[in-house]
Amino acid sequence: MTRRCVFAGTFDPFTIGHFDTVKKCLALFDEVLVCIAENKRKQCMFTLEERLQMVKETYKDEPRVRVLSWDGVIVDLLKKENTPFYVRGLRNTVDFEYENADFYASRDLDKDMVTLYLPSEKEHLHVSSTLVKNCIAFGKPFKQYVPAAVYTYITKRG
Repeated sequence: MTRRCVFAGTFDPFTIGHFDTVKKCLALFDEVLVCIAENKRKQCMFTLEERLQMVKETYKDEPRVRVLSWDGVIVDLLKKENTPFYVRGLRNTVDFEYENADFYASRDLDKDMVTLYLPSEKEHLHVSSTLVKNCIAFGKPFKQYVPAAVYTYITKRG
């Protein structure tokens, strides 16, 4: 049986912190489903299609990573994909508080869900999609904060 997990987020854009979380998932699971979530409450810089393309480009040579989009609740995606494992990356206690509240709400919907918190590496603690978007908006360097394929995609986009 294939052991798979879901790692979801808006990934606007996908950062080196996200990349590191997927790397850790690949050490634990046979397949990682990177799910680009449609969060109607967030105003994204990149369209869903652009975010999908950036992540697909990042993992084009990694057959154990599947990239998809989802606009429903995660527990439904976990059931559809036949896995209880939901991975969340954490940078700090603020992330933990947010993720833990979300965890308990999700557990009310599916008691079999297993959420795994993976801590960020210390060199990535300050990296966020918001940081990258601010760098882009103000014309500042951001290459060090995103995987190479994401950087190439964004710089070619113009």
